[in-house]
Amino acid sequence: MSLSPRRRRCFISYHHDDEAEVRDFIQEFDNVRDIFISRGIGAGMPGDVLNSSNRDYIMRRVRELYLRDSTVTIVMVGKCTWARRYVDWEIASTLRNDARNSRSGLVGIVLPSAARAPKAPVRLSDNLGSSAAPGYANWYHYPATPKSLSEMIEEAYAARTGIIPNNSRLLFSNNRECK
Repeated sequence: MSLSPRRRRCFISYHHDDEAEVRDFIQEFDNVRDIFISRGIGAGMPGDVLNSSNRDYIMRRVRELYLRDSTVTIVMVGKCTWARRYVDWEIASTLRNDARNSRSGLVGIVLPSAARAPKAPVRLSDNLGSSAAPGYANWYHYPATPKSLSEMIEEAYAARTGIIPNNSRLLFSNNRECK
């Protein structure tokens, strides 16, 4: 029995310090084949993936190289995820709608190690809803069941066409200091 109408291609954005937890998340939910197809950038990538300070170029290249066939980006929120420039670039590229690639849905999922004091990346925060109005993105604690994860992904997928995201913030030039 399928949990979602379609398996969504999900780009997994995370800070490399959380790689073991992210791998566990993918293994836990990848066993349920009807939820998502994961894509991501491994923590072992050398140096700067994109050596540029040009905002449009960076967002276009991240989208073309890494997010091109994804429909939802899942930001796995650990203790210092909010401080990483690559996470900021991936979220910015997710929200971008251009001639070659349409924007993706966006969801933040707090990893168990950060559950006591989670801090969302600012670009994700810019797109969260309130009690007064829905946002482009949503923020959840780690899913308890495959069904709850499927619902999170489907909600993010549906928001792609109904809500205009806020992507006005300048891209991070460098990582922020995480204490």
